[in-house]
Amino acid sequence: MKLTIALVGNQNCGKTTLFNQLTGSIQHVGNFPGVTVERKSGFVKSSLIHTDDVPVKNLEIEIFDLPGVYSLSPYTPEEIVTRDFIINEKPDAILNILDATNIERNLYLTLQLEELQVPMVLALNMMDEVIAAGNSIDVNKLSANMQLDAVPVSAVKADGIEELVNRIVDVAINKKKPLKVDFCDAGPVHQAIHSMAHLIQDHCEARSLPVRYAATKLIEDDKLMLEAIGLNENETDILDHITTEMERDAGTDRAAAIADMRYSYIEKVTSDCVHRVGETPAQMRSYKIDKVLTGKYTAIPIFLCIMALIFWLTFGVIGKFLSDAFGSALAALTNLIDTGLTAYQLSPVAKSLIIDGVCTGVTSVLSFMPTILVLFFFLALLEDTGYMARVAFVMDTALRKIGLSGKSFVPMLIGFGCSVPAVMSTRTLSSRRDKKMTIFIIPFMSCSAKLPVYSLLSAAFFPDHAALVMIGLYIGGFIIAILSALLLKGTVFRGKPVPFVLELPAYRLPSLKNMGLSIWDKAKDFLHKAFTVIFTATVIIWFLQHFDLKLNLVSDSSASILSAIGSLIAPIFRPLGFGDWRISTALITGLTAKEAVVSTLAILAGGGTDAGLTAALTTMLTPASALAFLTFVLLYMPCVATFAVIRKEIGTKHAIGSAVYQCCTAWIFAFLVYTIALLF
Repeated sequence: MKLTIALVGNQNCGKTTLFNQLTGSIQHVGNFPGVTVERKSGFVKSSLIHTDDVPVKNLEIEIFDLPGVYSLSPYTPEEIVTRDFIINEKPDAILNILDATNIERNLYLTLQLEELQVPMVLALNMMDEVIAAGNSIDVNKLSANMQLDAVPVSAVKADGIEELVNRIVDVAINKKKPLKVDFCDAGPVHQAIHSMAHLIQDHCEARSLPVRYAATKLIEDDKLMLEAIGLNENETDILDHITTEMERDAGTDRAAAIADMRYSYIEKVTSDCVHRVGETPAQMRSYKIDKVLTGKYTAIPIFLCIMALIFWLTFGVIGKFLSDAFGSALAALTNLIDTGLTAYQLSPVAKSLIIDGVCTGVTSVLSFMPTILVLFFFLALLEDTGYMARVAFVMDTALRKIGLSGKSFVPMLIGFGCSVPAVMSTRTLSSRRDKKMTIFIIPFMSCSAKLPVYSLLSAAFFPDHAALVMIGLYIGGFIIAILSALLLKGTVFRGKPVPFVLELPAYRLPSLKNMGLSIWDKAKDFLHKAFTVIFTATVIIWFLQHFDLKLNLVSDSSASILSAIGSLIAPIFRPLGFGDWRISTALITGLTAKEAVVSTLAILAGGGTDAGLTAALTTMLTPASALAFLTFVLLYMPCVATFAVIRKEIGTKHAIGSAVYQCCTAWIFAFLVYTIALLF
């Protein structure tokens, strides 16, 4: 038997931590159909499932971690996909996780979920913090008042998880729907909801929609619900009359009237169940830390110092050491394979494909994986502690001067990891203008895929200042993003950014398990890319390098198909100092994935050792042209995967415009860097 559970809760309520505790590493990440909102699902660990009292065998529980939302109103894609999943996919039960330290705000979503009439259990998370502050919640009273099973848990400490699983299994199998859905006993809102319910009951039954939920949403002026119900003209007039009468009697607008109804009930429930004497230790600690980390004069300098430290540790200390060690191991493996193939007396062409093509190309990229994972570790650390949200808050004032809100800074920061999720994360921006403008500048953030190129060229041409060069590239990309935003806000994207609202979660110690799972996901993505995109690219490059246009095997790659292609576009880059056809070819393959630039150069340089690759690069570039090349790689069009996501988010026209703008910007700044470098 299989059960489907929807995990729903506010942002920063510990939902992801609970999901990881329930599923471990048995997870799958994708997107909801038709949108770029992330869809994460997994199966509850068998060790947590105890079915002694349940007459089922081979029970499987698939849990869907839905996006964090504060309501089920259709204001954001996250809210839409959450409610559509519950209404259309019809899960067996809802696991509603609440932040017990801020239960009043969290219960607002709970009341809306109850209206959907799906079996549900409340998980009161962070109860350890509630108790540590001397506060208390009468769980039994809360459960009775809400007519829902409630279980106290601590997702971080894994307390109460087994009891929670047992309760959700019982509720799901026995289809225990919420009993209490009428949150107001009398008054204009009560009358309006019941009048609306009578009006639309037949429509809802025909479409399998919960009547109470639909009635509430129509009163709130939910356009999507109005379209789904399909009222005729007379019924629409009655709807307008009902809401107008309610607004007149309540003395407020329709949305505020519904919100007041819910919060009045929440206040009644919590006054009976919640006893609060002080702030939690996490909240008190956060207030003290924020005086420094979000201070008027200290916030930005501290942020810059933190990022500088992260880059120094990633590129100059930990990451470099690990990458060098891993690279040496991969080189030894390649030599072992080479020796084995030689002993087997494999044909020279096949051996060249395996060693010069596959091994050289793939291992040249894999050697940088430790550095990339170190960077992801630090970014996950900032996210898990709650500091990332502070960064967005602090940067709001500065970003408004260039036409963006602080909310845009989070996608920009994610762009340092990968442009694809960074572009996808712009869906949280409520303004279409802000979204387009943010997407245009995200590719100027140095994604982790560019790191292998930076590391290779910096070590080859600036061995004594490699870390400084890479830090300069990261900072340079950010500065050019700012200049681009200033240009775009006065030309293509005129207007003002929307107001910025963000909840600052309390500072908490990071969960090593969460961070480990996050890094493992990134490692899997990197390995998947290395053995699919990069593998394919290296084989194609090897073929193009070893055959001419008549498909004859060539001994000199300058007579190959690849040389012909590279030679066609090489004149474009000659003013930048890198007119060698091999460099041009590497830039083309870099459109599949930026790591492919390194694998292409490694193949075209004839493979061999790192020293051999470095020597070959010095014949293609000078220090001045190497700087120009690094600048071009920093700024030109990102990979085709990013282009595809941009196209999906803002349309083909803007996606092409973005790619053209980035390539032109890259050429101009690379030319300036080369010209200035020649002077020194």
